[in-house]
Amino acid sequence: MNRFFGSSAPKKPKPTLQDAIASTDARIASIEVKVRKLDAELARYKEQLSKLRNGPGKDAVQQRALRTLRQKKLYEGQIAQLGQQTFNMESAAMTTDNLRNTMATVDAMQTANKEMRKQYGKIDIDKIENMQFEMEELIEQANEIQETLGRSYAVPDELDEADLEAGNLGLMLLFVIELDALALEEEEEGASYLADLNKVPDFIDEPPVEVGETPARQEAIKTTA
Repeated sequence: MNRFFGSSAPKKPKPTLQDAIASTDARIASIEVKVRKLDAELARYKEQLSKLRNGPGKDAVQQRALRTLRQKKLYEGQIAQLGQQTFNMESAAMTTDNLRNTMATVDAMQTANKEMRKQYGKIDIDKIENMQFEMEELIEQANEIQETLGRSYAVPDELDEADLEAGNLGLMLLFVIELDALALEEEEEGASYLADLNKVPDFIDEPPVEVGETPARQEAIKTTA
């Protein structure tokens, strides 16, 4: 059948928003090129008008400048319209992308919800609570074991304030007794030192004579000695 009647031409894909935006931007760029050419012509006409005197020649240049200016205004209006179209299409494309992202987010959340329900359905809350109670008991047992191992055998378990005061009083008494003993030793050492000072050395045959003593007093001391 295709040999006799031919086959239908394949349908072209419909243009997307991005294709339409690209085509509009290309049209805007081509019109802007024309506007720049018209700006150059207007500058040339302005220069000519500044040099010409009033007359038919100057009037002709003015008419050409007015036509060029009207054409420029027309192109600028087209650029404004195409720019607005581009803006509208870009807004529509942005909205479409946002909706697409929203739908993807919703689908992902639904999938995650199903997965969470499936996973939480396998969890038994009672077993978790029992496990928590068992862990608490094990921790308490471990603390009791540590307290038992850290117990001291030579020290009584309990000491009240009376025992502490008695112990402190005994230490204070011992300290006072030691201070008294040290003081007594110092007194004895001081007395013996003074006695040694009053004693006559062995290498002196006669005791020292004080000033003012008479020879008779010295003789009496020798006889007594």
